[in-house]
Amino acid sequence: MTLRPIAQTMIGQPTIEGAGVKLDRLFGFGDSSLTDPFLLMDHFGSDNPADFQKGFPWHPHRGIETITYVLDGEVEHQDSLGNTGVLGAGSVQWMTAGSGIMHQEMPRGNAAGAMHGFQLWANLPAHLKMTDPRYQDIGAADLPIEGEEDGSTAKIITGEFWGKTGPVDGVAANPLIVDISIPAGRHKVIPVDTRANAMAYVFAGSGSFANASAPVGIQVEKEFNGQELSFQDLTGERTLVRFDAGDEISVQAGPEGMRFLLITGRPIREPVAWHGPIVMNSKAELMQAIKELRQGTFIKDTR
Repeated sequence: MTLRPIAQTMIGQPTIEGAGVKLDRLFGFGDSSLTDPFLLMDHFGSDNPADFQKGFPWHPHRGIETITYVLDGEVEHQDSLGNTGVLGAGSVQWMTAGSGIMHQEMPRGNAAGAMHGFQLWANLPAHLKMTDPRYQDIGAADLPIEGEEDGSTAKIITGEFWGKTGPVDGVAANPLIVDISIPAGRHKVIPVDTRANAMAYVFAGSGSFANASAPVGIQVEKEFNGQELSFQDLTGERTLVRFDAGDEISVQAGPEGMRFLLITGRPIREPVAWHGPIVMNSKAELMQAIKELRQGTFIKDTR
């Protein structure tokens, strides 16, 4: 067994998207080979409705899949195919844009006005770029939660983890996306697919991910429930860790516990031609998509 060393840590960069939504962008519009098959990841939300209520009005997608995971509040959506719905707290939407779709997403705060969640873009391989669009809307109650004796829990969105399989299926990148919580001071070793790129996004608490040779961070000693704990203190919330090769990840939760998204996917390793929410394999394909947008032929009749 080989522990995956840390290749890079990233802090979300404040960004404004849509009609004025404030969010943190973890990665996107850079060197996509580093996170292949994933293209972009945003952490959106705020306790102030003015930061998100204008939402993401009508816009196109082609050649990718978008994954929206709502932690708090709601997201109302509709599209050019006539689909409508509301994503509530704890729910997931996996949209395969395929050949093309126009849609909008309008966030709404909870009773206290707060809205929090994530959106991840996954690339589609060339042979699926023009596949028919489809949705998978998964309610919070349908996401399996697996627990261990030490109090650790995993909410499984897609892929197999701790003996359970997430409800999202038929995804090109064969990804694993899991919302993991680890109690204070606990240490876990998590197996991962050796052929997949792997990332972890810490969004609550703090902790460390040990390198194969030496942990990254500042060595600190703290006491928890009368027990001296030694761990590496990573900057906790809103830190993305990208791992190098290996088949295991070592995780040490800090004294307040730790919650993170574990994201893995097998790289597609194809050329990427990118223009906003349209991602193809060549500039010619990209120009064709833009031409179709202008001519009103972007949406294909799949009936």
